Amino acid sequence: MRISSNPKILLIDDSVADLRVLTEFLSARGLDIVVAFDGKDGYRKAQLLRPDLILLDVHMPGSDGFATCRLLKANPDTSAIPVIFLTAANQPQERLTGLTLGAVDYIAKPLIDEAEVVARVQIHLELARRLRAAAPAAPSAEVDTRPEAVLVKVATEHLRRDLRQPPSPEVLARLCGTNETRLNEAFHKIVGMPIYAWLREERLTQAQGLLGRTETPIADIGDHLGYTNAASFSKAVRERFGCSPRELRSRLRDEAGQRAPLQQGAADDAC
Repeated sequence: MRISSNPKILLIDDSVADLRVLTEFLSARGLDIVVAFDGKDGYRKAQLLRPDLILLDVHMPGSDGFATCRLLKANPDTSAIPVIFLTAANQPQERLTGLTLGAVDYIAKPLIDEAEVVARVQIHLELARRLRAAAPAAPSAEVDTRPEAVLVKVATEHLRRDLRQPPSPEVLARLCGTNETRLNEAFHKIVGMPIYAWLREERLTQAQGLLGRTETPIADIGDHLGYTNAASFSKAVRERFGCSPRELRSRLRDEAGQRAPLQQGAADDAC
């Protein structure tokens, strides 16, 4: 069974033997095959070639499959490309992690079943084709696809998931498929501050929102955002906003109350 219109498939795997097997029977079905031996090279080739589908090994040295997938999904140029993970692990949690990151499917290794691979590739190529055909034309917008911007996007998404216990800079860099030095350089270039400074600002921005919009006790907000005690939370808020968390909550509610009549008046005028 040949797959029509010669789609381009990017294989990212550090196993030469697995690449050879996959290349042989996929190319025999009319697919154009491009290979990469690690996540970093695979990510570069995905940006350059825009393949129709990516087969990505989970366990690779350096930038593993999960880190590579995060970069692919964070980059607008590659985010829509279907990713199928190749893995020898039979752990449900690993599969769940991959699907959460945006992968569309999994294929088991090391006993690669030719019929299964071809069927899954064909299914996801067809699904992607239908999605492209059905998608409305998106309005043109300036999207920053610089490597540093993609790294910062991946890193900030990780940090926002758990501001209470964020990963260390070393772990964060590994999750992003890079190193601490390069990640900090990316933060300086894109947001103008190091990682820890961005994290401090993000915590205080979220603190402001929670104080103004919710009835959550102040101590719980501080704990949720990773402050070790009420005093450290109060000090951070005072340094940033010039008042205590209690005073900030009162001020935000006063401002919201003053805006409400104005908004109601505008609505009445529009009627």
